[in-house]
Amino acid sequence: MREGTIQVHSDNILPIIKKWLYSDKDIFLRELVSNGCDAIRKLERLAGMGEAEKGDEKPFIHVFLDKDNKTLRVVDNGLGMTEEEVEKYITQVAFSGAEEFVKKYKDQPGDEGGIIGHFGLGFYSAFMVADTVEIDTLSYQKDAKPVHWQSKGESAYEIGEGTRAERGTTITLHISGEEAEFLEEGRIRGMLRKYCQFMPYEIFLNPKAPEEAPEPKEGEEAAKPVEPKPVNDTHPLWLKAPKDCTKEEYEQFYTELFMDFKPPLFWIHLNVDYPFNLKGILYFPQQTDKVEVQPGQVKLYNNQVYIADNIKEVVPEFLLLLKGVIDCPDLPLNVSRSFLQNDGDVQKISKHITKKVSDKLHDIFKNEREDYEKYWDDIAPFIKFGCIRDESFYERVKDIILLKSINGGYKVLSDFPKDDENQIFYASNVDQQAQYVRLFKEQNKDAAVLSHMIDSHFISFLEYKEKEMKFVRIDADISYALKSVEANSAADAAAAAFKELLGKEEVTVKAERLKNTATPAVMLIDESARRFQEMSRMYQGAPVAPAPQGTLIINLENPVVQALPTLEKDRAQLLGQYIFDLAQLGHKPLAAEEMAGFMERSAKLLAMAAGKADTAADEALPSKQPEKD
Repeated sequence: MREGTIQVHSDNILPIIKKWLYSDKDIFLRELVSNGCDAIRKLERLAGMGEAEKGDEKPFIHVFLDKDNKTLRVVDNGLGMTEEEVEKYITQVAFSGAEEFVKKYKDQPGDEGGIIGHFGLGFYSAFMVADTVEIDTLSYQKDAKPVHWQSKGESAYEIGEGTRAERGTTITLHISGEEAEFLEEGRIRGMLRKYCQFMPYEIFLNPKAPEEAPEPKEGEEAAKPVEPKPVNDTHPLWLKAPKDCTKEEYEQFYTELFMDFKPPLFWIHLNVDYPFNLKGILYFPQQTDKVEVQPGQVKLYNNQVYIADNIKEVVPEFLLLLKGVIDCPDLPLNVSRSFLQNDGDVQKISKHITKKVSDKLHDIFKNEREDYEKYWDDIAPFIKFGCIRDESFYERVKDIILLKSINGGYKVLSDFPKDDENQIFYASNVDQQAQYVRLFKEQNKDAAVLSHMIDSHFISFLEYKEKEMKFVRIDADISYALKSVEANSAADAAAAAFKELLGKEEVTVKAERLKNTATPAVMLIDESARRFQEMSRMYQGAPVAPAPQGTLIINLENPVVQALPTLEKDRAQLLGQYIFDLAQLGHKPLAAEEMAGFMERSAKLLAMAAGKADTAADEALPSKQPEKD
């Protein structure tokens, strides 16, 4: 056996880097600007150690566009490079100058963080949009000479003495013809806002010299020259201590970042230094759609440099319903999700964020219970989704889960009224199930309102976690509390007679004595059959289970139902069918044909009530009329 070394030829690797280094071409601007930030940060670090002179010039990064010459330039006034450093850091692919700098000065006093790049590949992202790239740089070192370097993205390059007269670096991209969009100011401004909005040094797009103010009139003070404005905010709110932030600042930051003009319900300010470095703000937004969960947006940053939105390997998936920012310098800018999934520090970060969220919820529940109940309709989808996705989160928050009552107000899950079988009744649509809700309210009985799209899943989850707990929809059973007395054999006979009168063999009919005498009948749907049908509807391509037919419950305490046996057959059939219509309407919308039949029967009953038919109809048809001689 003998050992060998794998050979990598730049002629082969550079085209691959140009095409596949990043999934989005526009990320090149982030890489070049962040390189400029690193150059400035390194200079400040060296100046702090007395190894460089920084001068009084304010640090900056300028981005210039020249559509006529098809160039894009990124200029910084950082520490610059010597010819030797250009050869070392630029021409050696994947050699990171930032990584080398951090290692070299790791034992020196001062700010140990803030250096962004670690891979040495970011510069080559420029070739994704440019045919030729030039570098003009002048090092901070005494007697350093300016350097010019250029390449067409191939293995060959040119290097020699340059003309730059000031410390720093200019990178010039000669934009290729098919990438002309990157010469548009609006496009570049949008990219800077996306990737560089919070970078630590001021970034200017096409800056001009300060405009001279007009000459003041006699007696007026001279106005100051108009200075160009940076496109970024170098001191984002999450870097401040929570105690120094005001409510107005939190809300303004939220509005500006997410363009959401509805103020957030509340927020969590993360500020962790040990065992990892983590800062950020998570906002609980108002939900505009009370039926479906609205997606959130959690932006992930590294040292104020944007990485991506909604990285679920760092931010738990259920927290992605929130909006906010997470800044974690311990995460590299460019890393595979498979790496994140297996990284122990990332998992610790994810668990810590979850804990901070649950702690905040408990704090509001304990100290601001009225506000917590006010927020519940908006935060319930997030909490329920979190419980389903992360059982450890459920264990943290199960004591503060609320159920909304049909009678108004909220009750903790563990305190919600149950029947003798430990069943909690609930309404999934209080309008459609209004008849059943009224029956409960009239008897001072309670039921929960679980009307969100996620609630069907949450109910199943709760029944799985709490084995003794059972949820039953309000139209699935006639609670013992709503019956006046238990039905007997006479009820069976009445049910059979009504079914014969109705003439619908497919309809199951039962008779009960309900406390509410005004309701002639209700339709009940078996809980298990309905859930199975709803579940089958969720899976695309799978056959949908037929809708359960349900059971018609006629109320033997209702006067109309009691009168049916005494009526002529035609009238009894008309009323029987009408009672069935009403029960159907209380349960679901009628189909077109069913609605047409209902309207026809309604017209006949109106005619009878108006005296245009037999006058016996005026008394709700209590009995047959004697025949005339």
